[in-house]
Amino acid sequence: MLHNRKFRITLLGSAVGVVLAAGVTTLASATPGHHPAPAPKPTVVLVHGAWSDSASWSGVVERLQAKGYPVTATPTALRGLSDDSAYLASYLKTIQGPVILVGQSYGGSVITDAATGNTNVKALVYISAFAPDKGESAADLTAKFPGTHITDDPAAPLPTALNPVPFTLADGTGGVDLYVKADQYRDLFFGDHLGAGAAAELAATQRPATPQALGEPSGAPAWKTIPSWYLVSKDDHLIPPAAERFMAARAHSHTVEANTPHAAQVTDPGVVTGLIESAANGTR
Repeated sequence: MLHNRKFRITLLGSAVGVVLAAGVTTLASATPGHHPAPAPKPTVVLVHGAWSDSASWSGVVERLQAKGYPVTATPTALRGLSDDSAYLASYLKTIQGPVILVGQSYGGSVITDAATGNTNVKALVYISAFAPDKGESAADLTAKFPGTHITDDPAAPLPTALNPVPFTLADGTGGVDLYVKADQYRDLFFGDHLGAGAAAELAATQRPATPQALGEPSGAPAWKTIPSWYLVSKDDHLIPPAAERFMAARAHSHTVEANTPHAAQVTDPGVVTGLIESAANGTR
Protein backbone atom coordinates (compact mmCIF):
# COMPACT_ATOMS: atom_id res chain seq x y z
CA MET A 1 0.00 0.00 0.00
CA LEU A 2 2.78 2.39 0.87
CA HIS A 3 4.45 1.61 -2.44
CA ASN A 4 1.24 2.28 -4.39
CA ARG A 5 0.67 5.54 -2.50
CA LYS A 6 4.17 6.76 -3.40
CA PHE A 7 3.50 5.88 -7.03
CA ARG A 8 0.27 7.92 -7.08
CA ILE A 9 2.01 10.95 -5.51
CA THR A 10 4.83 10.75 -8.09
CA LEU A 11 2.31 10.49 -10.94
CA LEU A 12 0.32 13.45 -9.60
CA GLY A 13 3.49 15.52 -9.26
CA SER A 14 4.44 14.78 -12.86
CA ALA A 15 1.03 15.85 -14.11
CA VAL A 16 1.18 19.11 -12.16
CA GLY A 17 4.61 19.77 -13.63
CA VAL A 18 3.31 19.33 -17.17
CA VAL A 19 0.41 21.71 -16.53
CA LEU A 20 2.70 24.32 -14.95
CA ALA A 21 5.16 24.05 -17.83
CA ALA A 22 2.36 24.58 -20.34
CA GLY A 23 1.16 27.59 -18.38
CA VAL A 24 4.62 29.11 -18.27
CA THR A 25 4.94 28.63 -22.07
CA THR A 26 1.58 30.31 -22.64
CA LEU A 27 2.49 33.21 -20.36
CA ALA A 28 5.86 33.61 -22.06
CA SER A 29 4.21 33.86 -25.46
CA ALA A 30 1.84 36.54 -24.14
CA THR A 31 4.45 38.67 -22.40
CA PRO A 32 5.27 42.12 -23.85
CA GLY A 33 8.81 41.00 -24.62
CA HIS A 34 7.63 38.51 -27.21
CA HIS A 35 7.82 39.84 -30.79
CA PRO A 36 5.98 38.33 -33.75
CA ALA A 37 7.90 37.35 -36.86
CA PRO A 38 8.70 40.38 -39.03
CA ALA A 39 6.55 40.95 -42.08
CA PRO A 40 8.05 39.91 -45.42
CA LYS A 41 10.11 42.60 -47.07
CA PRO A 42 8.67 44.36 -50.12
CA THR A 43 9.78 43.44 -53.61
CA VAL A 44 12.15 45.99 -55.09
CA VAL A 45 11.71 46.53 -58.84
CA LEU A 46 14.60 48.34 -60.55
CA VAL A 47 14.07 50.12 -63.89
CA HIS A 48 17.07 51.29 -65.93
CA GLY A 49 17.18 54.33 -68.16
CA ALA A 50 18.23 55.16 -71.69
CA TRP A 51 21.68 54.05 -72.93
CA SER A 52 21.90 51.55 -70.10
CA ASP A 53 20.56 48.09 -69.24
CA SER A 54 19.51 45.97 -66.27
CA ALA A 55 23.12 44.96 -65.55
CA SER A 56 23.79 48.53 -64.39
CA TRP A 57 21.93 47.61 -61.17
CA SER A 58 24.22 44.68 -60.28
CA GLY A 59 25.84 46.37 -57.27
CA VAL A 60 22.46 47.43 -55.91
CA VAL A 61 20.93 43.99 -56.51
CA GLU A 62 23.79 42.31 -54.64
CA ARG A 63 23.35 44.57 -51.61
CA LEU A 64 19.57 44.32 -51.48
CA GLN A 65 19.61 40.54 -51.79
CA ALA A 66 22.15 40.33 -48.97
CA LYS A 67 19.65 42.23 -46.82
CA GLY A 68 16.84 39.82 -47.67
CA TYR A 69 14.89 41.84 -50.23
CA PRO A 70 13.28 40.13 -53.22
CA VAL A 71 14.67 42.06 -56.21
CA THR A 72 14.06 42.17 -59.93
CA ALA A 73 15.65 44.44 -62.55
CA THR A 74 13.23 44.63 -65.44
CA PRO A 75 14.31 45.34 -69.02
CA THR A 76 13.11 48.53 -70.70
CA ALA A 77 12.78 48.50 -74.48
CA LEU A 78 13.32 52.27 -74.81
CA ARG A 79 10.90 52.40 -77.75
CA GLY A 80 8.44 54.98 -76.41
CA LEU A 81 7.18 56.12 -73.02
CA SER A 82 3.63 54.82 -73.44
CA ASP A 83 4.84 51.40 -74.61
CA ASP A 84 7.59 51.13 -71.99
CA SER A 85 5.30 52.14 -69.13
CA ALA A 86 2.50 49.83 -70.31
CA TYR A 87 4.93 46.90 -70.31
CA LEU A 88 6.12 47.72 -66.79
CA ALA A 89 2.53 48.20 -65.55
CA SER A 90 1.68 44.71 -66.84
CA TYR A 91 4.76 43.24 -65.18
CA LEU A 92 3.93 44.85 -61.84
CA LYS A 93 0.54 43.12 -61.84
CA THR A 94 2.32 39.75 -61.61
CA ILE A 95 3.96 40.66 -58.27
CA GLN A 96 2.08 39.86 -55.08
CA GLY A 97 2.48 42.08 -52.05
CA PRO A 98 4.06 45.51 -51.60
CA VAL A 99 6.47 46.90 -54.19
CA ILE A 100 9.19 49.56 -54.00
CA LEU A 101 9.57 50.87 -57.55
CA VAL A 102 12.91 52.41 -58.49
CA GLY A 103 13.74 54.29 -61.69
CA GLN A 104 17.00 55.78 -62.91
CA SER A 105 17.19 58.52 -65.58
CA TYR A 106 14.49 57.85 -68.23
CA GLY A 107 13.39 54.96 -66.00
CA GLY A 108 11.94 57.64 -63.72
CA SER A 109 9.51 58.63 -66.48
CA VAL A 110 8.57 54.97 -66.93
CA ILE A 111 7.80 54.33 -63.25
CA THR A 112 5.90 57.65 -63.02
CA ASP A 113 3.37 56.40 -65.59
CA ALA A 114 3.45 52.66 -64.83
CA ALA A 115 2.64 52.93 -61.11
CA THR A 116 -0.46 55.08 -61.49
CA GLY A 117 -3.45 53.23 -60.04
CA ASN A 118 -1.41 50.30 -58.68
CA THR A 119 -2.13 50.03 -54.95
CA ASN A 120 0.70 47.53 -54.41
CA VAL A 121 3.33 50.16 -55.22
CA LYS A 122 4.10 51.71 -51.85
CA ALA A 123 6.99 53.98 -52.80
CA LEU A 124 8.67 55.49 -55.84
CA VAL A 125 12.43 55.99 -55.75
CA TYR A 126 14.06 58.30 -58.29
CA ILE A 127 17.80 57.95 -58.89
CA SER A 128 19.09 60.94 -60.91
CA ALA A 129 15.79 60.53 -62.72
CA PHE A 130 13.01 62.24 -64.57
CA ALA A 131 9.81 62.71 -62.58
CA PRO A 132 7.57 64.35 -65.17
CA ASP A 133 4.20 65.92 -64.62
CA LYS A 134 1.36 65.25 -67.04
CA GLY A 135 2.24 66.49 -70.52
CA GLU A 136 6.00 66.79 -69.85
CA SER A 137 8.69 64.78 -71.60
CA ALA A 138 12.26 63.89 -70.66
CA ALA A 139 13.49 66.27 -73.35
CA ASP A 140 11.37 69.09 -71.92
CA LEU A 141 12.79 68.64 -68.45
CA THR A 142 16.40 68.41 -69.63
CA ALA A 143 16.04 71.70 -71.50
CA LYS A 144 14.24 73.43 -68.61
CA PHE A 145 17.45 74.21 -66.72
CA PRO A 146 21.04 74.87 -67.87
CA GLY A 147 23.80 72.49 -66.94
CA THR A 148 23.53 69.42 -69.16
CA HIS A 149 26.58 68.25 -71.13
CA ILE A 150 24.44 66.42 -73.68
CA THR A 151 24.75 69.26 -76.17
CA ASP A 152 27.25 72.03 -76.80
CA ASP A 153 24.85 73.79 -79.16
CA PRO A 154 21.44 74.65 -77.65
CA ALA A 155 20.11 75.48 -81.14
CA ALA A 156 21.02 72.07 -82.58
CA PRO A 157 18.02 69.94 -83.66
CA LEU A 158 19.68 66.89 -82.10
CA PRO A 159 21.93 66.91 -79.04
CA THR A 160 25.50 66.72 -80.25
CA ALA A 161 26.37 63.88 -77.88
CA LEU A 162 23.95 61.56 -79.70
CA ASN A 163 24.53 59.54 -82.84
CA PRO A 164 21.35 58.74 -84.86
CA VAL A 165 21.26 55.27 -86.46
CA PRO A 166 18.39 54.60 -88.92
CA PHE A 167 16.81 51.14 -88.98
CA THR A 168 14.20 49.31 -91.09
CA LEU A 169 11.60 46.92 -89.70
CA ALA A 170 10.35 43.77 -91.41
CA ASP A 171 7.20 45.54 -92.63
CA GLY A 172 9.28 48.15 -94.40
CA THR A 173 8.70 50.97 -91.95
CA GLY A 174 11.71 52.69 -90.50
CA GLY A 175 12.85 54.48 -87.43
CA VAL A 176 15.88 55.96 -85.71
CA ASP A 177 17.86 54.76 -82.72
CA LEU A 178 19.89 57.24 -80.73
CA TYR A 179 23.25 56.15 -79.31
CA VAL A 180 25.52 58.19 -77.07
CA LYS A 181 28.83 58.75 -78.84
CA ALA A 182 31.51 56.56 -77.29
CA ASP A 183 33.93 59.45 -76.68
CA GLN A 184 31.29 61.33 -74.66
CA TYR A 185 29.72 58.43 -72.76
CA ARG A 186 32.02 58.54 -69.75
CA ASP A 187 31.58 62.29 -69.22
CA LEU A 188 27.79 62.12 -69.44
CA PHE A 189 27.23 59.13 -67.18
CA PHE A 190 30.21 58.92 -64.84
CA GLY A 191 32.48 61.94 -65.03
CA ASP A 192 35.60 61.12 -63.04
CA HIS A 193 33.76 58.62 -60.83
CA LEU A 194 34.55 55.60 -63.04
CA GLY A 195 37.69 54.52 -64.86
CA ALA A 196 37.99 55.00 -68.62
CA GLY A 197 38.17 51.27 -69.31
CA ALA A 198 35.01 50.39 -67.41
CA ALA A 199 33.17 53.33 -68.98
CA ALA A 200 34.24 52.27 -72.47
CA GLU A 201 32.86 48.77 -71.85
CA LEU A 202 29.51 50.18 -70.74
CA ALA A 203 29.43 52.51 -73.75
CA ALA A 204 29.89 49.51 -76.03
CA THR A 205 26.97 47.64 -74.43
CA GLN A 206 24.52 50.57 -74.19
CA ARG A 207 20.89 50.12 -75.26
CA PRO A 208 19.79 52.86 -77.66
CA ALA A 209 16.65 54.93 -77.20
CA THR A 210 14.28 56.27 -79.82
CA PRO A 211 13.43 59.97 -80.08
CA GLN A 212 9.84 58.98 -79.15
CA ALA A 213 11.01 57.67 -75.77
CA LEU A 214 12.63 60.97 -74.89
CA GLY A 215 10.05 63.23 -76.49
CA GLU A 216 6.73 61.56 -75.71
CA PRO A 217 4.70 63.42 -73.04
CA SER A 218 3.94 61.73 -69.74
CA GLY A 219 0.52 60.73 -68.48
CA ALA A 220 -0.95 61.18 -65.00
CA PRO A 221 2.00 61.05 -62.56
CA ALA A 222 2.02 58.42 -59.83
CA TRP A 223 4.06 60.68 -57.54
CA LYS A 224 0.93 62.71 -56.84
CA THR A 225 -0.58 59.77 -54.93
CA ILE A 226 2.41 57.58 -53.97
CA PRO A 227 5.18 58.77 -51.59
CA SER A 228 8.54 59.24 -53.25
CA TRP A 229 12.25 59.40 -52.48
CA TYR A 230 14.78 61.16 -54.69
CA LEU A 231 18.56 61.08 -55.08
CA VAL A 232 19.85 64.35 -56.51
CA SER A 233 23.23 63.69 -58.11
CA LYS A 234 25.22 66.87 -57.68
CA ASP A 235 27.77 65.84 -60.35
CA ASP A 236 25.17 64.83 -62.96
CA HIS A 237 26.25 65.86 -66.47
CA LEU A 238 23.12 64.65 -68.25
CA ILE A 239 20.15 65.89 -66.20
CA PRO A 240 21.00 69.26 -64.65
CA PRO A 241 21.05 68.97 -60.83
CA ALA A 242 18.80 72.05 -60.73
CA ALA A 243 16.21 70.10 -62.73
CA GLU A 244 16.48 67.20 -60.31
CA ARG A 245 15.94 69.48 -57.32
CA PHE A 246 12.94 71.03 -59.06
CA MET A 247 11.33 67.65 -59.76
CA ALA A 248 12.06 66.34 -56.25
CA ALA A 249 10.56 69.43 -54.60
CA ARG A 250 7.50 69.36 -56.84
CA ALA A 251 6.83 65.72 -55.96
CA HIS A 252 7.40 66.44 -52.23
CA SER A 253 10.01 63.69 -52.29
CA HIS A 254 12.21 62.68 -49.37
CA THR A 255 15.38 64.04 -50.94
CA VAL A 256 19.04 63.13 -50.50
CA GLU A 257 21.85 64.95 -52.31
CA ALA A 258 25.16 63.25 -52.94
CA ASN A 259 28.32 63.92 -54.93
CA THR A 260 27.34 61.25 -57.45
CA PRO A 261 27.26 61.22 -61.27
CA HIS A 262 24.25 60.48 -63.46
CA ALA A 263 24.68 56.68 -63.24
CA ALA A 264 24.92 56.64 -59.45
CA GLN A 265 23.71 53.04 -59.30
CA VAL A 266 26.97 52.00 -60.99
CA THR A 267 29.47 54.16 -59.13
CA ASP A 268 27.78 54.43 -55.72
CA PRO A 269 25.51 51.41 -55.22
CA GLY A 270 25.71 51.79 -51.43
CA VAL A 271 24.20 55.28 -51.56
CA VAL A 272 21.43 54.07 -53.86
CA THR A 273 20.73 51.00 -51.71
CA GLY A 274 20.49 53.17 -48.61
CA LEU A 275 17.85 55.38 -50.20
CA ILE A 276 15.83 52.35 -51.32
CA GLU A 277 15.95 50.97 -47.78
CA SER A 278 14.76 54.32 -46.44
CA ALA A 279 11.78 54.11 -48.76
CA ALA A 280 11.04 50.55 -47.70
CA ASN A 281 11.25 51.41 -44.00
CA GLY A 282 9.28 54.62 -44.45
CA THR A 283 6.27 52.90 -45.98
CA ARG A 284 5.85 49.97 -43.58
